[in-house]
Amino acid sequence: MATLESPRLAPLRAAAFHHLGIQTADLANCVSWYQEFFGCKENWNLDEFSELTTSRLPGIVKLVELRAGGTRFHLFERAGEGSEPPEPGNAQFQHVCMEVGSPAEMSAWQRHWTRLYESGRFHFTRDEPATEIVTDDDGVQSFYAFDVNGLEYEFTWIPEAAS
Repeated sequence: MATLESPRLAPLRAAAFHHLGIQTADLANCVSWYQEFFGCKENWNLDEFSELTTSRLPGIVKLVELRAGGTRFHLFERAGEGSEPPEPGNAQFQHVCMEVGSPAEMSAWQRHWTRLYESGRFHFTRDEPATEIVTDDDGVQSFYAFDVNGLEYEFTWIPEAAS
């Protein structure tokens, strides 16, 4: 694993991505969608929280950890003040990018998203289809799609020549 150098600190091991925390207004819908779309399995769930967690996420009711391969999603629901999704334009992540292994996988992910979107089994807060797959000048392919909460995902394939 890479290390980070700082003139004031001893070398640190580079931090690794652990999980993506996702607040939702409908935990059952969200869990079901992530299981269907990413093929996630539930690792654990909580309905009792530390003082630190409740101070950071007032009104947290339940948290479910889902995992697909090495990717973890922490889906949680809150009640009361702060449970509403942020207004468009308020500070939040703009998107999360998931790298796929080939152009064929890229197409498969887009088709999979479209099947779930068109199935009518899920309520999407943003009623928008996935974008077309585009190819940049350097051969990188991408498409964008929203999860059931309106969080934007980019799926990308990066050829060796571009990486």
